[in-house]
Amino acid sequence: MLHLEAGDWRLTLQPELGGTIAALAYQGRDILRPTPPGATSPLETASFPLVPYANRIADGRFTVDGIDYHIPLNMSDQVHPLHGLGWLSGWAVEASDPVSAVLVHVHEGDERWPWAYRAEQHFTLEANGLRVSLSVENRDSKPMPAGLGFHPYFPADGTTRLTFDAQSVWLSTADLLPTKQASADHFADWSTGAAVARDTLIDNAYDGWSGTATIETADDIVLLAGEGTPYFHVFMPPGLGFYCAEPVSDLTNAINRGAPTMLAQGETRTVALSLTIGSGESH
Repeated sequence: MLHLEAGDWRLTLQPELGGTIAALAYQGRDILRPTPPGATSPLETASFPLVPYANRIADGRFTVDGIDYHIPLNMSDQVHPLHGLGWLSGWAVEASDPVSAVLVHVHEGDERWPWAYRAEQHFTLEANGLRVSLSVENRDSKPMPAGLGFHPYFPADGTTRLTFDAQSVWLSTADLLPTKQASADHFADWSTGAAVARDTLIDNAYDGWSGTATIETADDIVLLAGEGTPYFHVFMPPGLGFYCAEPVSDLTNAINRGAPTMLAQGETRTVALSLTIGSGESH
């Protein structure tokens, strides 16, 4: 565990468990869902990084530069590989001080992902909140497709509301691959704010996201901002007491939906997430 502290903020990191956030608290209140003691899966943590791809790749199959690839499943209960490799790998602590840390994950290229890369997370805790950047550098001789994102879990109860603007939402197949676009208010009118406690599942990507969102709880107004993340994936499972609001660089299965973002050897792609406390006015 690695502990950072600035003002009213406390951040705990778990480099060895997928480079994850174990807890983020403001004035002693959990901003992210805290990781339970003894947790062994990144799915139990407060947040994990998505690298070198975000969300699902259909059947693990894709073609890049005329070469067909097939990567294996990385979770036994899923039908598509998802979320990349970073969350299932240990990260090294390259640097740290009381208010910041740099975590590094290096992949040499294998059947799970054919390209070699280096990923970095930079955590900075300040008096007004947390900023974390996530980057991936292609260290392979061949151009590499790359997608990035964040998978934070937020606590939810009957008072929690989420507000954000987007152009549309992608409806999905039963195995959670996007199929067609619908109006952004298809599930709820998030532009004016809506409750996150729901009776039915939402697990969908919002397109044309403005890059900001507001989370209203009984105690705080949390401002979420993404950089380099035009998509906003929302995961709201009924009755579990949490939801996920995920800034991501690409749509689910982007590598099979047209031209993915490609990195030349030595090229880097970066995204960022900020969580701060608002002044009391909603988004």
